[in-house]
Amino acid sequence: MRSHFSDSWRRFGRKWLTLAMGIGAAFATASAQTTAPANAGVAPVATALAPTSAALPSLGAVLLIMRKVADWQLANPSKDPPDGWVNAVFYTGVMALARLLPAPNTFLAAMTTMAENNQWEPARRVYNADDHAVTQTYLELAELAPAPERLAPTRQRFDTILAQPKDDDLDFSKTGAQQKWSWCDALFMDPPAWVRLAHLTGDKDYLDSANRRWWVASDYLYDKNEHLFYRDSKYFTAREPNGEKIFWSRGNGWVIAGLARVIPYLPADYPDRPKYLREFQDMATVIQALQQPDGLWRPGLLDPAAHPQPETSGTGLFTFALAWGINHGLLDRAAYEPTVLRGWNALTRCVGPDGKLGNVQPVGETPRPFNASSTAPFGVGAFLLAGSEVYKMVSGPATSGGAQR
Repeated sequence: MRSHFSDSWRRFGRKWLTLAMGIGAAFATASAQTTAPANAGVAPVATALAPTSAALPSLGAVLLIMRKVADWQLANPSKDPPDGWVNAVFYTGVMALARLLPAPNTFLAAMTTMAENNQWEPARRVYNADDHAVTQTYLELAELAPAPERLAPTRQRFDTILAQPKDDDLDFSKTGAQQKWSWCDALFMDPPAWVRLAHLTGDKDYLDSANRRWWVASDYLYDKNEHLFYRDSKYFTAREPNGEKIFWSRGNGWVIAGLARVIPYLPADYPDRPKYLREFQDMATVIQALQQPDGLWRPGLLDPAAHPQPETSGTGLFTFALAWGINHGLLDRAAYEPTVLRGWNALTRCVGPDGKLGNVQPVGETPRPFNASSTAPFGVGAFLLAGSEVYKMVSGPATSGGAQR
């Protein structure tokens, strides 16, 4: 087993290597901008931005750009199912924005209308985590305005799963793997709903089920040397061009953001709570070191040279989680605030004048090239989640203990 000492030096070397590559990419980008034709006729591939500062934004500026980005997405809805995960992640961000504003507000109204149109039902597949993601917003709305119809369909679905649980074989090559938390994305899509339902109903069975399955997934997908998650079992032996393991940015973003949405609903005396805190903090340490000089993270975390495009969905999830950790006393503010601010300032530079967020890697499971103009509702959701925690971070000192929501 690799020693902690050698791990630390390896990460130190990576940090300086990525710094050098990022500076080189920034110079290359500036050169390309001065020599490229003004009208190439093809939308550009995302390239590195100039290094981004850790300047503290004003509360008004954070709220203004959050509203602008949310308004653009609401005015330009995707063709994805309204109860599917692509939109469900956007809804979590809209709720985060809505809760920063006086109620009632247009964002809260939009989410209530969405839920009513969906009849408060999860999406079609009974066990698939992606089809449970929308219930996070239903449950949050039920928390704000309790009503039996807001809770009942989610509870019925989860009761079915409790009564007929699946086995713990997470091998992604096997039939039925996606009926379990066998890919790291699932840890954002599903567990936050289960723990929130336990909180709302007082039924500990939902919490215990989520807890057991979280650690089955973590034991299988989490690399305890790298403190990062494989996307699924297909990637256990896959390698980047530089020989490093493949750890997908957005995939790890799903996990650490999932932790930030699960931990607040764990009772202070819950036996496994310290394990969640340790996993969150260990991941945060590694993720912080992998941020690039322009403030964004690359789709392939351990080989940014092979994946030079800045990417906003993973960056949004990382920025959200790290800011949340500061706000809840789990991460040292002096150490992590500059990382969060560089991430947030870089994200805002990826927003067009009309409010469209760019540089979102499309739906996928591994680092891939993509167009700089690419956007998606889940990327917007990650942006809004990040903004909500940056807003709280700017507005006051850190709280303690990680128990506040």
